[in-house]
Amino acid sequence: MTLLVKAAREGQTIARVTPLTAGWHYVGFAAYRLSEADVVYVYDKERESCIVVLTGAVDVEADGERWSSLGSRDSVFEDAAPFAVYVPPGVKATVRAARDAEVGVASAPAKGTLPVRLIEPAQMKRSTRGKNQNTRYVCDILPETAPAESLLVVEVRTPSGHSSSYPPHKHDADRLPHESVLEETYYHRLSPPQGFAFQRVYTDARDLDETMAVEDHDIVMVPRGYHPVVVPYGYDSYYLNVMAGPRREWHFYNDPAHEWIIERDAK
Repeated sequence: MTLLVKAAREGQTIARVTPLTAGWHYVGFAAYRLSEADVVYVYDKERESCIVVLTGAVDVEADGERWSSLGSRDSVFEDAAPFAVYVPPGVKATVRAARDAEVGVASAPAKGTLPVRLIEPAQMKRSTRGKNQNTRYVCDILPETAPAESLLVVEVRTPSGHSSSYPPHKHDADRLPHESVLEETYYHRLSPPQGFAFQRVYTDARDLDETMAVEDHDIVMVPRGYHPVVVPYGYDSYYLNVMAGPRREWHFYNDPAHEWIIERDAK
């Protein structure tokens, strides 16, 4: 089975991954394109969700709460954080486009210990990682320091000609505090949209080793292994990451063959 989920070029559902389709246990993700007044319903009796307003603006109703015109960006490549809404299991959320919009919906198992809430851009930590051609710009939408039961959600912008999720790292072994087990999806966007990027997913034993040319709106599934991204010259990359596993902790292990890059950059 390929790890690449190709985007639908038409219709409301752009791309979708469920534990059943992925053959794993935790992460679910779907991306939707909405014209003004279009509606998407978000509900799962056993899974929490994080609705991320990628572009445009939406109205969201859930559990007696209503938020109008949520949205801060016309493009995911803007230097701005998004709005998001956390939805616990067993709660139905109605997402209605106030204008043309794109939303991502992340999900993972939960028991329902937390209430529905709005996550505003000002609450999200933004940072720069890497140096030189490994520089990228990170926004923590739902990090482990914020309330959730399983989900971790982050977005990354990578400039033209740069690498990202690099040096290659993995999080597929239960050996805390050095590494944690987390499934992951990458939802890719490219600017200009006719562009492409490359993502490799591989293990030390190479029993998993797949290199993919990803296009605008495609999803890459990372069940295990290292998973770097490289962006060709002339195109900028954006991706939305969703992670979840048996413990809500992100600890990663770098590929030892490439750690010399970190040591060099530290000098």
